[in-house]
Amino acid sequence: MDLDAVCKTLRMAAAELAQCTAEQKNIALLGVAGAIDKARSEIITANKKDVELARSGGMTEAMIVRLAVTEKTLDEIIESLHTLAAQTDPIGQVVAGWTVPNGMQIRQVRVPLGVAAVIYESRPNVTVDAFALAYKSSNAVLLRGSSSALESNRVIVAAIRKGLAEAGGVENAIALSEPGTGENSHADVDWILNAAGKIDVALPRGGAALIKRVVETARIPVIETGAGVCHTYIDSSANDEMAVSITENAKIQKPAACNAVECVLVHRDRMESVLPLLREAFIKYEAKTGRKGGVELRCDNRAYAFFKEEAGKSGAGLAENIIQAADSDWGYEFLDYILAVKIVDSAEEAIEYINAHNTKHSETIVTNDRTAARLFQAGIDAACVYVNASTRFTDGGQFGMGAEIGISTQKLHARGPMGLTALTTIKYYIEGEGQVRP
Repeated sequence: MDLDAVCKTLRMAAAELAQCTAEQKNIALLGVAGAIDKARSEIITANKKDVELARSGGMTEAMIVRLAVTEKTLDEIIESLHTLAAQTDPIGQVVAGWTVPNGMQIRQVRVPLGVAAVIYESRPNVTVDAFALAYKSSNAVLLRGSSSALESNRVIVAAIRKGLAEAGGVENAIALSEPGTGENSHADVDWILNAAGKIDVALPRGGAALIKRVVETARIPVIETGAGVCHTYIDSSANDEMAVSITENAKIQKPAACNAVECVLVHRDRMESVLPLLREAFIKYEAKTGRKGGVELRCDNRAYAFFKEEAGKSGAGLAENIIQAADSDWGYEFLDYILAVKIVDSAEEAIEYINAHNTKHSETIVTNDRTAARLFQAGIDAACVYVNASTRFTDGGQFGMGAEIGISTQKLHARGPMGLTALTTIKYYIEGEGQVRP
């Protein structure tokens, strides 16, 4: 694939998109929604091939969930396209305007970034989300999905291009870079990350290894997204049932998502009441995990000693899913039915631990103490900090922002769920009447 030629085509498409009206872009997005609807059977058939190959290659079931495309998935994709078409177009929006003393009028206006490259793993729905957000914000997009979703992505991109063509849209505003084989499997990624002047921004979406590779090797601007080592802290004043419900949802609802919880910290005063409830809650998932005892709990010394003592009292023996944590388990993104468990002595200790081990994504405290809640929110360094709610809500749709390009874990340009405005920049329009600088 001649990526240099592809980027030239994308650049021309971006220039064309920048001249499109909001109505023209919305008509094109609805055309894509219709084309995807018509291509349902082809998409699902292609996805089944990807799933079968991934499963035979040893991909975990938690990751298979991210890869799989169902009728419900397609319904959600189509709905998101309709929702995005109904959103306000940010391009041309005047952010601020003023007149300086010499009479010149200055306007700060939103404009597109240009050409964006999105590098992501599995999750074929990202193919549509990334395209749609880029298109609505007048950016052309180069998509580089993983080899595990190649068949799905090929069919989805073909449907998108067909929908654009039939709706009179800018068909060349999207391109798919396909992974190579063997030693050349990531050659295109290396090219993309060094495409200064050809690609304006790269957005990685995936695990820690992918994001690390992109951030450390890119010579083009990067918006860091994706990796999520998220924590739930159960404070001394927490309601036990609420704490268990939130932790269970954050771990189980979609364990391979970046906003799934990977570690629960329990205040020592809640240890005796909360730990047995957590163990019982996770036993329900034996069938799903294929592990006796359900979700694996990787415990620090105090939590492990507690479970061991309880097992001794009952005479039942220590459950198979209760194991001692290794040093490498702290600050690790499992993306699986595994949860690290740590006992802490105070909210301050929890905050210190989280800031030392998280990826600045999403963190939550369960508490009935307003002072502890405010301390946690002020002290935690993360894009999203919750009180008494699951981290699984970190999502553009759940925040009422519509589709998202990813969750930014950095502090510059964008942070948290990234919607349309995150794919724009600022241009200054200055109008005068012959003014010259003295």
